[in-house]
Amino acid sequence: MNLPNKLTVSRLVLTVGFVACMSLPLKNGTSVAVILFAIASITDYFDGHLARKHNIVTNFGKLADPLADKILIAAAFILLAVDRVMPAWIAITVLAREFFVTGIRLVAAGQGEVLAAEKLGKHKMLWQIITVLYFMMRDASVEPLFAWSAPFFAVEFFSPLWLGNFCIYFATFLTLASGFSYFWKNRRIFADL
Repeated sequence: MNLPNKLTVSRLVLTVGFVACMSLPLKNGTSVAVILFAIASITDYFDGHLARKHNIVTNFGKLADPLADKILIAAAFILLAVDRVMPAWIAITVLAREFFVTGIRLVAAGQGEVLAAEKLGKHKMLWQIITVLYFMMRDASVEPLFAWSAPFFAVEFFSPLWLGNFCIYFATFLTLASGFSYFWKNRRIFADL
């Protein structure tokens, strides 16, 4: 297994650890979850970058990389919705978009075509990661490991009411816009409707 694929698999393993830390009553559980989520997010950049740079793109990577991304983000948004950090409809919107785009890719694959990720989709992923990290860091700020960050969230502009809401709604806007854009640019695969 090449290095990019190992990074992709490690993202799945890190996601399991992240979910466990967020779900179990552990001391500094959220703090450790922040670290695991951040590392998993970084692997998302490096697996694709290395695969393209060294021309070692594989069928496994084409399948597993977007799947690992979707599992990581879906898990994070579901956990934040369950903890009532964000409205459930936001998590549902994120999940619906991911299923929708995956469906488009499956239809294209059935026609022998592989659809690449778009730049808007990459921006969407970045803002989803920023949103998750913001809210996880806020929750972790009451734990000893990240207590140093608590004053940051006390500043009005950086509070959940201001910065938190901006992150949620901007990430949701990009989620919807990138899903629509992906469909529109690939609408030819539905020409037989």
